[in-house]
Amino acid sequence: MSLSTDPKSGQAVGTGEQIDVSGLCAAYMDLRPDPAISAQRVAFGTSGHRGVSVERSFNEWHVLAISQAVCDYRIAHQIDGPLFLGIDTHALSRPALDSALEVLAANGVFVFIAADDEYTPTPAVSHAILKHNRERSRGRADGIVLTPSHNPPNYGGFKYNPPNGGPADTAVTQWIGERANQLLAEGLRGIKRMPIAQARAADTTRTTDYLCSYVGELSQVIDFDVIRSAGVTIGVDPMGGAGVHYWGPIAERYGLTLEVTNDEIDPQFAFMPVDWDGKIRMDPSSTHAMQRLIARKDDYSVAFACDTDHDRHGIVTPGAGLVESNHYLCIMIDHLFRHRPQWQRSAAIGKTLVSSALIDRVAKRLGRRVYEVPAGFKWFADGLGDASLGFAGEESAGAAFLRRDGTAWTTDKDGMIAGLLAAEITARTGRDPGVLYQRMIGALGEPITERVEAPANAAQKAALGALTRQQVDCRSLAGERVDSIVDRAPGNNAPIGGIKVRTANGWFAARPSGTEDIYKIYAESFRDSAHLAAILAEAQQIVDRALARHTQPE
Repeated sequence: MSLSTDPKSGQAVGTGEQIDVSGLCAAYMDLRPDPAISAQRVAFGTSGHRGVSVERSFNEWHVLAISQAVCDYRIAHQIDGPLFLGIDTHALSRPALDSALEVLAANGVFVFIAADDEYTPTPAVSHAILKHNRERSRGRADGIVLTPSHNPPNYGGFKYNPPNGGPADTAVTQWIGERANQLLAEGLRGIKRMPIAQARAADTTRTTDYLCSYVGELSQVIDFDVIRSAGVTIGVDPMGGAGVHYWGPIAERYGLTLEVTNDEIDPQFAFMPVDWDGKIRMDPSSTHAMQRLIARKDDYSVAFACDTDHDRHGIVTPGAGLVESNHYLCIMIDHLFRHRPQWQRSAAIGKTLVSSALIDRVAKRLGRRVYEVPAGFKWFADGLGDASLGFAGEESAGAAFLRRDGTAWTTDKDGMIAGLLAAEITARTGRDPGVLYQRMIGALGEPITERVEAPANAAQKAALGALTRQQVDCRSLAGERVDSIVDRAPGNNAPIGGIKVRTANGWFAARPSGTEDIYKIYAESFRDSAHLAAILAEAQQIVDRALARHTQPE
């Protein structure tokens, strides 16, 4: 079944449909989660713990417990440097900041926050961690970003970045999650905490200028000289997010002709067009959420937006409108590996399992190795850190890459540099990314992609997640011989929690949803829509057949 689109998608939200900010914050303080209920426990997904206060899935108790768990993790793993703490513009981020500070200060953790509780993009925190830890073996820093990323306005979120600067891997989040849930079950006994006024006045709580540090070094990543000399005009929509105050200083420092199309900050995000399902979602990869910037596509040489914590990007060009995420990944890769001569010849291209196979064709043309991993940017952090990866990207509009000299910039997704790179590409080539993509597919073939969903109960989801390639009976797919069936990612041999089947001109991947009673099938064809439809139909039959065999009672 395909995703159904709400008739209100792309339109401004109605007044009566906006969130009750005061009620949301009151629920954060007043409601306590029941650790016996799974939905109210701490659960780290691919990018932290997220939830809604009125549903008791993101409350003060969660933040207190996770913060203490982070402190305990730091002691257990001898992380004794400062912790860089940032927030985005969601309504629950500021109260969560106070909760986290109360615990961190009571535990004697040296914490850096932005002056006046200024919003801090995720990449600025990652950049600060790496800058502090450079050539340092002791006193290494880590970080926390209080953000639910692009999720709706009623969500809150907590992300932890260890000393490698990237999203915490599964082993780390499992440790922190288990400890936090133990603290919840014990009624918060074992949590060290002090009043917020005392925490803010503590000698261990300091302020730092994230903006100045990040903006001041951007020329080490982006070629601003070529952007200025080409006269490229740039439009930026921060989507009311954490980077809203960064774009003015970027334009001023580097002499850019850049207009911020909307500088409004509103915890209701009432200025946002609603997404495909009728919800407000600050997703720069969604044509529905991006309608306001798309409407101004002809006003600039290139335009772009970032999500609420500025780790995702969306690129808009005069001819193409919103450039699909997979398409822009390919354009970035092709440009970077042609115009970064100081990068190591051995530097590989990082991609997630469900990103376009066009990336593989681009890599082959460039003579570069592909490092393919399961979903989640955490798999790329170490490779970006040691420069064995020149670029890392995922299909959901996340990417990061090295400085121009071939050293690490950030090890978390950075929507700001991905956007600014679109301006560099336009300036250097004289063509915007949308035009370049059309030229690319003329040479390498045009992929057509789609994602569908199908019902699956808990037993079926568990079976799909544990499915091995030996259990999949599939020798041909949509009239082509199957080249490979994998249940582990080729790059790092990590389990993918499902299967991926490849042929010469297409592929599909199937994996269970982590939050709903469905499984998802991602598919791509380099032939045509009929071939894609055949892949999807056969993929569902293959998966259903495998699930039927392996969920039958003994």
